[in-house]
Amino acid sequence: MAGRVQPLLAGVVTALVGFASSFTVVLAGLRAAGASDAQAASGLLALCVACGLAAAWLGWRHRIPMSVAWSTPGAALLVATGPPPGGWPVAVGAFLVSGALIVAAGLFPPLGRAVAAIPKPVAGAMLAGVLLPLCTAPVRALVELPLVAGPVVVAWLLLHRFARRWAVPGALVVAVAAIALTAPPAGLTGAALVPSVTLTMPAWNASALVGLALPLFLVTMAAQNVPGMAVLVGYGYRPPFGAALRATGLASLLAAPAGGHAVNLAAITAALAASPDAHPDPERRWVASVTAGLGLALLGLGAGAATALVAVAPPILIEAVAGLALLGALATALASAVADPASREAAVVTFVVTASGVTLIGVGGAFWGLVAGCLMLLLFHRRSPPTEPPADGPGPSDHSSGGRSATPTARRTRPSATDPIRSAGT
Repeated sequence: MAGRVQPLLAGVVTALVGFASSFTVVLAGLRAAGASDAQAASGLLALCVACGLAAAWLGWRHRIPMSVAWSTPGAALLVATGPPPGGWPVAVGAFLVSGALIVAAGLFPPLGRAVAAIPKPVAGAMLAGVLLPLCTAPVRALVELPLVAGPVVVAWLLLHRFARRWAVPGALVVAVAAIALTAPPAGLTGAALVPSVTLTMPAWNASALVGLALPLFLVTMAAQNVPGMAVLVGYGYRPPFGAALRATGLASLLAAPAGGHAVNLAAITAALAASPDAHPDPERRWVASVTAGLGLALLGLGAGAATALVAVAPPILIEAVAGLALLGALATALASAVADPASREAAVVTFVVTASGVTLIGVGGAFWGLVAGCLMLLLFHRRSPPTEPPADGPGPSDHSSGGRSATPTARRTRPSATDPIRSAGT
């Protein structure tokens, strides 16, 4: 009996943590892109349902705990970019193009490998630059609203120390209490607490395609899909990367007209369903991801109440909660950006240009940061002379295996978490 209940409970926890940890980021991103409160609630509902259905299908079809989530870095990108020329309909058009690119990456594996081939320092620096504006919000909130933001930050710190998984949900609970105590009594009067699907006719222009759709695709792939695959490979699975991209890309296309920006493999919460905590038997952990998907779809029914709550809250407080949720992602992105001394300057240039928030010919800073970093790498690349291994010492393969000889058979059968696309099926 316990063996049957354990993956179900793990799935419920995965859904709750995934929703509570980052729905504020999603709402902040959709509203920054020009969505009204009703359109933002519709987008959050569409994302929940699309993520839930994709997770349930992938888990049931492949018997692998393939958790699915919305693109949290993509939502942060929307905050950093702001409303595109043409407003919300153009943003929806960019969401559709990004979803189509994800499907294309699933249909044509070389495209997925090309995205994964973007130098890690440049990709990490671009993501760090996108996340930085939101991650500074807790500091600004402490200065502007110390009595309200202070308890939120303290709650996050304490839970981060003793129960890290619940740090952001706990901070969110404290923020909700603070909003309830400080918001006007009639603040929620007339608010649509039950979300409804609000469809938007998409529009397109060149600047939004280059400045929003392409960066959204790249951020979603580099910061969500590829790390999500790496988590699964690290737990010993060989997930079908192409099938996952096709499913999540199709889910993105279906969610976009209702306001959903991007659906992808979960990276942050993936371990909750794929680890031994979900079930001792790896063959049974897929139940946790299916349960998490169905739970997230049900949580989408609260999108209207969540949006109404965000609407009456001080914007800086909501941004502060979103920033706390993204601090871990920022730390990982920065570590990836500066890990290689040879490309550190290119990464710093990427980070600075992206974080500047500049807009040139209608294209936002994320794209220009990526361009600047890649140009730096091309201009200042130095080819290192080949190094000869010591005549009597171990070769490179011996070092990588801790002094033991790595046989060709071992390299073929053991998946590599550092190259999830090649080690996973398509």
